[in-house]
Amino acid sequence: MHSIKIHLESAEYNAVQRLAELTKSSPEDVAYCALNRLMLQGRNAEVQEDIVLTRGWRADNLPLWSDSAPSIHAYEGMPDVEPSKSKLSV
Repeated sequence: MHSIKIHLESAEYNAVQRLAELTKSSPEDVAYCALNRLMLQGRNAEVQEDIVLTRGWRADNLPLWSDSAPSIHAYEGMPDVEPSKSKLSV
């Protein structure tokens, strides 16, 4: 049997755990159900694009369904950008 390990941040796991408790199941049940639903729609081009996009942003961001209120977003920590003055002569 093959296995897939999913590493979740606390904010992600807490959201999954709450859903598992709500449905009287386990976090593993929630993950398997999510994978099952995704695989049933996997031939859809929009789903495939979402998989690729999610892979790209996941390293620096938490998903919208997580407890991400205290998270640092990708734009935070970047220097403030002051509006540049127009170089047009009046």
